[in-house]
Amino acid sequence: MGGRKEKEGMKKRWILQTKPGDFRGMAKRYGMSPVTARCMVNRGICGEEEIDTYLKGGLEKLHSPWLFADMDKAVQIILEHKEGCGAIASDFDCDGIFSAIILKKGFEACGIDSRIYTPDRVEEGYGLNRRIVDEAAAEKAAFLITCDNGIAALEEVRYARERGLPVIVTDHHEVQEELPEADAVVDPKREDCSYPFKGLCGAGVAFQLVSALYEKLGIALEKREELLEYAAIATVADVMELQGENRVLVKTGLRRLGETKNVGLRALLEVQGLSGRDIKAYHVGFVLGPCFNAAGRINTVEKAFALLEETDTRRALELAEELKEINETRKQMTEEAAREAFDLLEQSGKIDQPIYILHLPECHESLVGIVAGRIKETYHHPVIVFTSVGEELVKGSGRSIENYHMFEKLMACSDLMIRFGGHRMAAGMTLRREDLPELERRLNENAGLQTEDFLPVLDIDVPLPVGHVSEKLIADLEALEPFGCGNPKPVFAEQHFRILRAARRGKHANVLTMKVANESGTTIDAICFDDIDGFEKLICQEWGDEELEKLYAGKENAVDLGLAYYPSLNDYGGFRTLQIVVTDFCRIRRKTDTAALDREEKEKRAGR
Repeated sequence: MGGRKEKEGMKKRWILQTKPGDFRGMAKRYGMSPVTARCMVNRGICGEEEIDTYLKGGLEKLHSPWLFADMDKAVQIILEHKEGCGAIASDFDCDGIFSAIILKKGFEACGIDSRIYTPDRVEEGYGLNRRIVDEAAAEKAAFLITCDNGIAALEEVRYARERGLPVIVTDHHEVQEELPEADAVVDPKREDCSYPFKGLCGAGVAFQLVSALYEKLGIALEKREELLEYAAIATVADVMELQGENRVLVKTGLRRLGETKNVGLRALLEVQGLSGRDIKAYHVGFVLGPCFNAAGRINTVEKAFALLEETDTRRALELAEELKEINETRKQMTEEAAREAFDLLEQSGKIDQPIYILHLPECHESLVGIVAGRIKETYHHPVIVFTSVGEELVKGSGRSIENYHMFEKLMACSDLMIRFGGHRMAAGMTLRREDLPELERRLNENAGLQTEDFLPVLDIDVPLPVGHVSEKLIADLEALEPFGCGNPKPVFAEQHFRILRAARRGKHANVLTMKVANESGTTIDAICFDDIDGFEKLICQEWGDEELEKLYAGKENAVDLGLAYYPSLNDYGGFRTLQIVVTDFCRIRRKTDTAALDREEKEKRAGR
């Protein structure tokens, strides 16, 4: 999508973080560099307890699960029916899959049988439904427990209780107008819930429920560590903020994931070339998580569960390969749908609207959320992409920007919805096709967004000359991991670089390698993975095509770029060298440049 990278005139705003703090004192106290200390302060990590939790926090930092509203009721119901078989009503995405696995394996440790039920994404859609209730009742389930869903299933919960099933709802989504009439509702978003951390995903809530069960039955809490890797995968894949308890779950869970005893996960790591590697949040978000999501999107989610419960290594490798292939198919389908969506947006005349509402009638409904995310990342507008469901209905998935609370805005249009749910940054919904224009009109009229809200912001942690990049600094910065939503990778910047040479590499020529030099004459290797077309366009616009040609030929050129970057080590060919990974680039005009432009402007006004 290189040619569509930016809306005409859209630029990133570089904003230097200037939060005050005793960086040197903090660095000395905790054995880190002042640069690392500043990065932590920029993320709001300043108090002793916050710093201790951030750097060294383990499971002891989790709040008591008994602080959840109805947690005592949920545990009581499960234990009263522990001789029977529990019905776990899951969702089909990564969070739903791992929420269910946490509950199932947690129940097993407590001597409780259970079975997982999931909806058909295309035929039934998200959440609990009557078919699942009927199957659970027919199989004489002792109780029904939802995970990563249920908070909006008012009618379905009522129906389950009418069928004689005790119902426990565990969820993390926003509560709508009322709570479901379940026997217990465990959701940190309840107004009357005193659990302090509200940002858990469905798997995080399930993890705490199992923790409460273990405590009640006298099972060593260390036993729950076996479930951490599942909670970590779900938290990253569901793009939850890696702060507070989420950071604890992910940091400890990733550590276990690299040494997992789960045969299926080991197989998936192997087929993805990750065996023996230090698993980062990146690997979960962009390699492992998509494989599980793909199973629920374009195939049966049962393959994902089968992989996670497989004990035979050979069969696990076969299933892992299948999931990998399913994800590759999903990628291809996504690219086709995204091209259609970008074309539609650009041809529709909607590009200047605050909220982008797009209808792709033939798009596979499992892909609309991914496509919406692509458009949001490109244009930095809230986006909802719809596809047709039969003749009368449309299903949509939305992705939002920081200053637009999508769930609240949709709540104001609830009269148009047959079904909807979500949170600040994402939502899903079903409505009548005939109501789609009205939804688009209302959302755009009541957007409440300003021009600056559509300009993506790049927060610069430290203006750091590349001469300060060292292996020690890189090692220091590793203490800030895992990186992701809510805990972004630090960004450093320097204003003026000469480009000594550059080359496009990779199968699709989508990687840019450079040798750059700053004003002090310090040279360093640089690599850029994003928007290479935009890089070339900027140089041609600012300095001309000839200078771009010189740059690629390794000749002296006039290019003078500001680079935002993250320092790293390149281990290629058995040699370790310092490099910077470029995250953004721009022209920062010098005073002489500005003066020249002023003269040109004056000459134009004088008619010369």
